[in-house]
Amino acid sequence: MEYAIALAKTAGNAGEIPVAAIILDSQGNLIAEATNHKERYQDATAHAEILAIRTASKVQQNYYLQDCTLYVTLEPCPMCAGAIIQSRLNLLVYGADEPKTGAIRTVTNLPDSCCSNHRLKVLAGIKSESCRQQLQTWFSQRRNTKTERLS
Repeated sequence: MEYAIALAKTAGNAGEIPVAAIILDSQGNLIAEATNHKERYQDATAHAEILAIRTASKVQQNYYLQDCTLYVTLEPCPMCAGAIIQSRLNLLVYGADEPKTGAIRTVTNLPDSCCSNHRLKVLAGIKSESCRQQLQTWFSQRRNTKTERLS
């Protein structure tokens, strides 16, 4: 998770919401890493989780990632939760809860719902304070910058 937090910082410095995802294979090898790229790509689907899953699937040459673990700094949204379920990831480890769009445990629980065809293991709240603080600081700085430009 520390590595994902460091990646998220680079995303924030590039003007993206500071969220990062990494995927490890069953041997613990890093096979994918990604940060949010919605602004860069002008693509609403360019979330860190989606981009990491795409890369890992290419590396594994299989869209099923059942022996892999995804680490992400923020609880996945419904779109990302759906992709995680469809890719059959073995384990999801996430940092901060997402009180507006969290689709794993906070707002809704897609992995355990009747619409899920895969039982995902989840570890929530890992390094949650660091992840939450990083996001809050980034949004606060962004609001202050906008306010200064309007002044």
